[in-house]
Amino acid sequence: MTTTPPPHETDGDDIALDRALRVGLDEFDLTEEDRALLDIEGFQDEQRTEVVLPVVAIVGRPNVGKSTLVNRILRRREAVVEDVPGVTRDRVAYEAEWSGRRFTIIDTGGWSIDATGIHLRVAEQAEIAVEMADVVLFVVDAKVGATDDDEAVVRMLRRAGKPVILCANKVDDDRFEADAMALWNLGLGEPFAISALHGRGSGDLLDKILELLPEESHVAAAGQEGGPRRVALLGRPNVGKSSLLNKLAGQERVVVDDLAGTTRDPVDELVELGGKPWRFVDTAGIRRRVHQTQGADFYASLRTQAALEKAEVAVVLIDAGTAITEQDIRIVQQVIDAGRALVIVYNKWDTMDEERRYYLEREIERELVQVPWAPRANISARTGRHTDKLLPALETALDSWDQRIPTARLNAFLGEVVAAHPHPVRGGKQPRILFGTQGGTRPPRFVLFASGFLEAGYRRFLERRLREEFGFEGSPIEVSVRVREKRKR
Repeated sequence: MTTTPPPHETDGDDIALDRALRVGLDEFDLTEEDRALLDIEGFQDEQRTEVVLPVVAIVGRPNVGKSTLVNRILRRREAVVEDVPGVTRDRVAYEAEWSGRRFTIIDTGGWSIDATGIHLRVAEQAEIAVEMADVVLFVVDAKVGATDDDEAVVRMLRRAGKPVILCANKVDDDRFEADAMALWNLGLGEPFAISALHGRGSGDLLDKILELLPEESHVAAAGQEGGPRRVALLGRPNVGKSSLLNKLAGQERVVVDDLAGTTRDPVDELVELGGKPWRFVDTAGIRRRVHQTQGADFYASLRTQAALEKAEVAVVLIDAGTAITEQDIRIVQQVIDAGRALVIVYNKWDTMDEERRYYLEREIERELVQVPWAPRANISARTGRHTDKLLPALETALDSWDQRIPTARLNAFLGEVVAAHPHPVRGGKQPRILFGTQGGTRPPRFVLFASGFLEAGYRRFLERRLREEFGFEGSPIEVSVRVREKRKR
């Protein structure tokens, strides 16, 4: 397993090169954000600690203006806004800034109400977002007033015990101030009269958010220092997630049945592996895209996504006895998109014959070509066969997820790669990489400063070479490029 970069004989040369490249960057137009990134990284960047931004969740029933408020706070049109209830299908996170402080906004939605829907649908959706938030913005349409759905959310917010700011939206001018004040009867304190569309009152609202937000998130950080590592068990219905959790826990903790979809809510279980505690979360089987699910399955999918967001590593179970499906591939991609470490487990291995094993290997080569870096374990959750292989796979993936490459070593490596395989010439110009730095971990994120646009194929080549050199087995890695031009003299 690769936990630290391999020894390098020319560390002194690497540092000299790093210094020279930094000096060379002075010839280019860099933004304040660029310089902040470079200053933070410095020469001791491998010891940098990650700060988890505090989280604000925006909740409310459909069409009260949540996404419009998100765009107002972000000061750009990011969230999709349309005059139709339920346009926001999934929770979406954005990074925002006000008065020099950064925080994360979670925009919620995707719960269009219909006559056959399950009761208190709004409250259930809001509960998922609130669980991950430090502060909650509860948005109500002041022109409509408080509805039964609003009252349901209020009851849930009281149980959650989180700081809540009541936003009376659509107060476009003084004529509607009285409508906003009528929301005092919700019992959540003074309503903030705002117009998300026009910006009225948004500054005072943001000041109040900063007043309540902690410097660092108290709830969103995955795997707090010294605590059990969090593992999410994901997969289609009936692939054996609950059976695996029961086997690892050594008891019948979760209901297991041949009927698919037995598990609805994520089930937490503290399990000891290798002498250390691990927190496993058994989730409901993901059937299809979240916005295509209905009723209880819809909420099961949302809770599964919430479990993934709070996990550090995901174990995706695939039924080895049946063909790999589009849904298996989508679940793997969901883990990558969430930036979590990944282990793929092929369950029910004891039911396979030689012919099926041959075809499974071909399917893996064809269908999971995007994740050759994910550790793999072939097990039988029912009998416990080879479940001992899960622990080293988890440790490998998490080590990679936390791995940081010293900036000097990274730039020496990039220099070697570019010298051997320069970017193709396009339009008479050849982009060159000016400098590279690792912007963060969990997952590892690399930022490359370049003199021109780097094609997607070349970025994939760089990612592949990064994995060959430094490992990163079991972790997605992100490579972003900032194109900077020479300063005009």
